Amino acid sequence: MSLRFKKIKSMALVAAVLGLSGCASYNVTQGVDRANREANRFTQSELNLAKSKEERDKRLAATNQLLAKPVGQKEAVQLLLANSPAFQTLLAQNWAEAASAAQSGRISNPTFAFESVVTGGETELNRFFAFGLLDLITLPQRLAMANYRVEQAQIRMTAEVVDQVTRVRQAWVRGVAAEQSYKYAVQVLTSAEASAELARRMESVGNFNKLTRARHQAFYADAATQLATAKQTAVSRKEELVRLLGLDDVQAKQLVLPERLPDLPKQPMSSEDVAKQISQERLDIQQAKAALNAAAKAQGLNMVASFTDIELSVRRGTVSDSSTSSYSLRRGYEIGVKLPIFDWGDLQRDAMNAQTLAAANQLEATIRSAGSSLRENYAVYRTAYDISRHYKDEVIPLRKVISEENVLRYNGMIIGVFELLADSRDQIGAVISAIAAEQQFWLADAALQATLIGRPTSIGLAPITNTTSNSAAGH
Repeated sequence: MSLRFKKIKSMALVAAVLGLSGCASYNVTQGVDRANREANRFTQSELNLAKSKEERDKRLAATNQLLAKPVGQKEAVQLLLANSPAFQTLLAQNWAEAASAAQSGRISNPTFAFESVVTGGETELNRFFAFGLLDLITLPQRLAMANYRVEQAQIRMTAEVVDQVTRVRQAWVRGVAAEQSYKYAVQVLTSAEASAELARRMESVGNFNKLTRARHQAFYADAATQLATAKQTAVSRKEELVRLLGLDDVQAKQLVLPERLPDLPKQPMSSEDVAKQISQERLDIQQAKAALNAAAKAQGLNMVASFTDIELSVRRGTVSDSSTSSYSLRRGYEIGVKLPIFDWGDLQRDAMNAQTLAAANQLEATIRSAGSSLRENYAVYRTAYDISRHYKDEVIPLRKVISEENVLRYNGMIIGVFELLADSRDQIGAVISAIAAEQQFWLADAALQATLIGRPTSIGLAPITNTTSNSAAGH
């Protein structure tokens, strides 16, 4: 018995050493650094979790510095990283998720029990040290499964960071475009108001009939409605950006956006350029692989654990008899096995088999859809570029030529002031349409960048119409 007890004691000691040395862990700082490396085009290496007041004060100072001048798209992303409480919540929640995943790979704490039994003049003292033997045997598998779950949490954090940055980029584009369109809508209303007032005076002296004057007045009324809509759109788009950036009321008042969207790049990205920028390990495929690995490890672990459980107890006791003044030691061990009588664990094994099968199919589905998503988003990007370039190189210059010719015709008294005003409104309408085309391009550009790293973002092309054309132009 003594030799056997020593072996059991040695086994318990080895288990304790393994449990302490082979534990899964997660370091949030290293996790954030990895996200900065994998999504550098999105985080600009500025992603970090503020865990102290000093760090939060630094972030506030950086926020105030960014708000001191017009906020471009790059600066909007920096504001998100430095200021947004919701973004900090995302990082903290991922920290908690990864820590919980790492915890599942650690061995359970042993149990210590003390027992005192008095029988007449005899006193028996027993000490029990118990731990799960199956818990120890399956430790390598549980450790591997925990590491896969930590990996899943890490990839998920990087993916969510990319999603947040993409939303901010697109919200910034919409905000700037809405403000730009609103300014041109003011010009349309001014022109329509002048036309309506002139028509009223022409009617009062008998040069216009009531119908013609009403047409000009109706266009003025429509322009007023469009201006109100454009103003509200500008406010809504800006507030959407404010919410994403996590600005408070004071900071929101400080937020100033540029007057116009950036110029189009001289050349769009070619399909070869896109192929070079594709991430070697797309986030969506990485995530699907980690899910499959975790499911496979969990399936192997539960093949044993679903049947039974084993607990080993080491016992050491002393017995003293006051009547004889004798003293003796007792040593031994106890093994408890859970008997699979009522539940053989077949449903657990079926569930794990199904999860592994689902994860395998999800990986295959992700791989198959990756290429399609990239082709679609590149097609949208390229079409949006071509349309915007068409407005810039063809439509706007043609409108400028038409406007210049109409001014000459007006000076030569070939056309009247109403035709000149109508042409001015058409020119402004073409500019507003060009702004809409530029907006679609920059939205498509942000979506393509997200797709390249493995976070497909669907965005379609809306038809671009000239909302300022009016039936009163020729009257």
